[in-house]
Amino acid sequence: MKNVLLSAAALMIAGITFGQTKFGIVAGPNFSSATVKSATGDKETGDLLVGVRAGVTADLQLADEFYIGTGLLYAGKGSKNKDNSDFKTTLSYLQLPINFLFKPEVGSGKLNLGAGPYVAYGLGGKHKGTVGNVTGELKAFDDEAGLAKLKRFDAGLGVVAGYELKQGLYLGLNADLGLVNAYDNTDNDRSWKNTSFGVSVGYKF
Repeated sequence: MKNVLLSAAALMIAGITFGQTKFGIVAGPNFSSATVKSATGDKETGDLLVGVRAGVTADLQLADEFYIGTGLLYAGKGSKNKDNSDFKTTLSYLQLPINFLFKPEVGSGKLNLGAGPYVAYGLGGKHKGTVGNVTGELKAFDDEAGLAKLKRFDAGLGVVAGYELKQGLYLGLNADLGLVNAYDNTDNDRSWKNTSFGVSVGYKF
């Protein structure tokens, strides 16, 4: 987590040398699921779980119309069991995106198109399920989760598309494709990969 925070701070400070930097805030719903592969090779993508994605952003100018888009975001992710929605996993991450942005002027504002890697650190999470009248839960990042324990580190590829009005109002879409096997115990072929997409509203200063 310390390295993630230091990287974000370094990128934002480096914006001074890149030229014009635009800071902003964004927030919106995040729709997530996980693709889980069992030890027997069966693969299943869970049902969508609704969370929140919000935080601060910084667009660091590289050249005319080209930027690096970064920041620090809270991202709520997880998944519901496809066969029984009473079983679900909710996860909270601190996420650092590094998107290569193309921002051409379109109409009275700017189109925002970008893609790039992201890294994330798990702040907390739980596996929760109900059988009959009994509800139980396990901390997803702790040893008590056993074989279902997840690593706090996650990483993948992010994509953003949006429109930035001249006054600073921002409307956008975002998607994250997890590329890291989040299972902590990977002695076999089991895997857990996060995916999500969402809608963002924000303001860029």
